[in-house]
Amino acid sequence: MEYQLNINKERQQLTMTPKEEGQYEICIGEASHNAGIEWISEHILHLTIDGKQSTAYVADGPDGKIIMIDGQVWFVEDQGTAARKQRCSSGQKTPTEVRPPMPAVVSQVLVEKGNAVKAGQGVIVVSAMKMETTLTAPFDGIVENINASVGDKVTPKQILVDITENKAGE
Repeated sequence: MEYQLNINKERQQLTMTPKEEGQYEICIGEASHNAGIEWISEHILHLTIDGKQSTAYVADGPDGKIIMIDGQVWFVEDQGTAARKQRCSSGQKTPTEVRPPMPAVVSQVLVEKGNAVKAGQGVIVVSAMKMETTLTAPFDGIVENINASVGDKVTPKQILVDITENKAGE
């Protein structure tokens, strides 16, 4: 799998080669690393890179993934459609609930109960690791309930906004 890694607007080539279940050789530029990767939840990974253990928080970005490891933010963007197809066929589903990607604090609620929302419309903003993330509606629908308020500490297990999907023809 090949990716373009953007760190502070500097592009680097990243290649991941599977070795065995959950184990990879990762090459960034000329450097090579042995990595163990274990998914803890939809947005949390346990990493072992060259023997050092870390937790990574993963969120969807506009053109790739935002990854936070040990306080450092990385933006990973797919290179070409082959990597994109492989990622899509990995068994991970498109989110259908509004949940934070990592432990966070609610900084803004953008909708009210009863509002109609469109897929991709921002509904709530959370802040984690000095970075704000706008969580969006996964589909067109009606806001049925808001389960968090500004200042609340939230976790990836929590559904922050309940939205009832508009079915075709409604």
